[in-house]
Amino acid sequence: MTHEASIVELAAWLQTPAGRYLLAWEQAQLDAAVADVFGFHALQLGLPELQGLRANRMPQRWLALDEGRALGAPQLRHEGAALVCEFEALPFDGASLDLVLLPHTLEFAADPHQCLREVERVLRPEGRLVILGINPASSWGLRQNLGRLVARLPGVGPDLYLPRAGDFLGYWRLRDWLRLLNLEVETARFGAYAPPLRSDKWLQRWHWLEGLGQRWWPVLGASYFLVAVKRVHGMRLVGLSRQRARIRQARAAVALHQHHKQ
Repeated sequence: MTHEASIVELAAWLQTPAGRYLLAWEQAQLDAAVADVFGFHALQLGLPELQGLRANRMPQRWLALDEGRALGAPQLRHEGAALVCEFEALPFDGASLDLVLLPHTLEFAADPHQCLREVERVLRPEGRLVILGINPASSWGLRQNLGRLVARLPGVGPDLYLPRAGDFLGYWRLRDWLRLLNLEVETARFGAYAPPLRSDKWLQRWHWLEGLGQRWWPVLGASYFLVAVKRVHGMRLVGLSRQRARIRQARAAVALHQHHKQ
């Protein structure tokens, strides 16, 4: 399956009951997380079905689409998509963005490693990165793997629950990637604990599992949400040394003043 076809498949899946159920939880997480992130420039890479920056107040906010998605849905250019670009080569200067959102971007990126490296490049020191992804260790992920195994049997067609092209990254694997890029996870949570059902009616009937899941098996939600901060080694030390130097100067001035008074 081509990259463009996988993006189209994802857009179609998000219109299903399971897709809408997932989007509702993720939209609530994004609204709460970005409301108090301050700065000047924010960017969302892909997935226009999620309005990730609607609760943010930065003066410059962009929704970026890759070329395949933009060609498949040209009307999106008139619904807030400010630019079309390759996610592996972003048209921004280094250390120029305060906030970047990756809603299921890495799972469908042509080169997720390079995409993440580009995000690290354009983020300012102490800038925020928000990532949403499907948890392969959840009941939804297990259902997907079971469907793939059954599809290999002779005479059996595919019966997948999630988009077939997605390379769903495990939460701990993603944390390792972030650590290598000096991106420190600040917040992480899981959600969408309902079983992999196909109707709105049954998904809502199992909605009570949300509270129970977060309490008893928090890492088994169908979706994970994390916020990472770009750390630059030495920044805090420089700031701390300057602060200590000012304190020493102030103490020396006080001591000198007391000496003259004596």
